[in-house]
Amino acid sequence: MGKTRSINKVIITGTTGMVGEGVLICCLNSPEIDSILVINRKPCGYTHPKLKEIIHQDFFNLAPIENQLLGYNACFFCLGISSVGVAKEPYYKMTYTLTMHVAGTLSRLNREMTFCYVSGSGTNPDGKLSWQKVKGKTENELTMLPFAQVYHFRPGFIKPIKEQKYAHTFYTFINWLFPLGRAISKNGFCTMQELGNAMINTLSHHGGRKVLEGSDIIRLANEPA
Repeated sequence: MGKTRSINKVIITGTTGMVGEGVLICCLNSPEIDSILVINRKPCGYTHPKLKEIIHQDFFNLAPIENQLLGYNACFFCLGISSVGVAKEPYYKMTYTLTMHVAGTLSRLNREMTFCYVSGSGTNPDGKLSWQKVKGKTENELTMLPFAQVYHFRPGFIKPIKEQKYAHTFYTFINWLFPLGRAISKNGFCTMQELGNAMINTLSHHGGRKVLEGSDIIRLANEPA
């Protein structure tokens, strides 16, 4: 007899952005994911029998919805902002402070949770750039929270899923570069499907690398369930 599959209940943040939406699509289509909770400030625009959505404005105060966050065994944290054109203080608040507040709440409520954090290629706590240090600090401190396991995803260029609504417009014009970039550097180029599948596979593939660069994401995405 085959092994019994665990029931996977996943929280996804950032589904009104490109990465979060892509991960949501992958989870909706995956037989490995049984139920999904998305938390947004505005509706994500998706409906599905296994999808529940909470509209909540203040991610720094989750107390009003804490009772709805219980019983989940994974969080795919895709919420974030670009550092481009953003001052250091608001970037720190929206990248480090917000992430740690949400993660701290979830680790207290769900000790057996797998937490997947979308960081970014080039993240380095000892890097020269401010955003590298902020992302690196966030990665380091997430690892210290009492989750069952924490994974840090560091994708570079991500090729969106065709049906995505929230993909950045410029991808329409530069997707033709993807095959060439992938041939030159797998670390810098992965597909949205690979990123989503890799996150899903963290729930059944334990003990591997916890900091995943592009080539690691591709490898984990293609591991058999």
